[in-house]
Amino acid sequence: MLTGQLELTNEQTSPLFRLMWIHNATEPARRHYDNNICAFHIGNGFILSVAHNIKTEALIFKSIDNAIFTADILPHLNPTQTQLFNQCYPLDPQTNKRYINIINQADVQTVVDTLKQINFDTRWLTLTQRNICNPFLIIQFKNNQFYNDPTLTGHFNGNTYFHEPAINRHTFLVEVELVDAYYNEDIALYKIVNTHQDIISRLPSIEVDFSLLDDNQPNFYCLQSSPNSEVGKLINKAQIEGYLEHFGLFPDRIGGNYTFEGTRYLIKGYFRFGSSGAPYVFFDIENNKFKVNAIQSEACPVQLSIDNKRDGNFQYVNAIASPLNIIETRLQPHLTPATV
Repeated sequence: MLTGQLELTNEQTSPLFRLMWIHNATEPARRHYDNNICAFHIGNGFILSVAHNIKTEALIFKSIDNAIFTADILPHLNPTQTQLFNQCYPLDPQTNKRYINIINQADVQTVVDTLKQINFDTRWLTLTQRNICNPFLIIQFKNNQFYNDPTLTGHFNGNTYFHEPAINRHTFLVEVELVDAYYNEDIALYKIVNTHQDIISRLPSIEVDFSLLDDNQPNFYCLQSSPNSEVGKLINKAQIEGYLEHFGLFPDRIGGNYTFEGTRYLIKGYFRFGSSGAPYVFFDIENNKFKVNAIQSEACPVQLSIDNKRDGNFQYVNAIASPLNIIETRLQPHLTPATV
């Protein structure tokens, strides 16, 4: 089992990746990365993560097509606001896009407040649908070869590969698109797109197990980013402490609030903030391999009394995970190879 644990954290064999939304993906000098979340490959180019982050608001965009800017923003601004937005988002006539260029940081909040005032939708879901930014897997290695394979490396170019000396890593970008979002269950399914099949076939993956595990499962772990690091990976023991018939409200100012509902695991064990989307895995002794069984969804606060004070004493000692069992009928068709 130790070998399998180390493989889950090794850059050459781990199915865990970061998923980030990129503005100006084909313009390296103008790229911006946001909305960092954990994600993992379950085979055939399908990626699982959480759903709640795609309905959060970016609040501000880093660039925008001039057509959208002209049609959906400018008509709703007063003269003072128009002057500010033209100043903060100057037009590049070569690309016909407007790029953020805010000199006075106080103007950032004004732009954010104005976008809210005119109800311009900055949720990541909508920004993606309008091609303002797009999600990518961030895949990183210590050397400059994609999984040590020069042939695979040759499929990347200056827009999809670059060196990051500050972290001593070589970064490759692989584009994905949203296939479906199961908001009540807080699970999102993506698929790799615009990528050579050999690259997809080479990506490490982990098999899905749809069983609902007992709370005495001995070999249960969370696979996530290392503490204080987006590059490293960590696998740590986790314990199923109980089960929930969950109900929680997720705020969505634009699309309308919705609920988290259904069966959940109550988990005890280390999880870092920013680990949403991390897989919970267990070691299948009979088949001698790790399988993914659930996905990190929410922190679970337990308020303690310290010096007889409750305010500010939230202690996050548990997590709430979505077992993949709750989307089995919807996910299974994507895991079954197509028949001719």
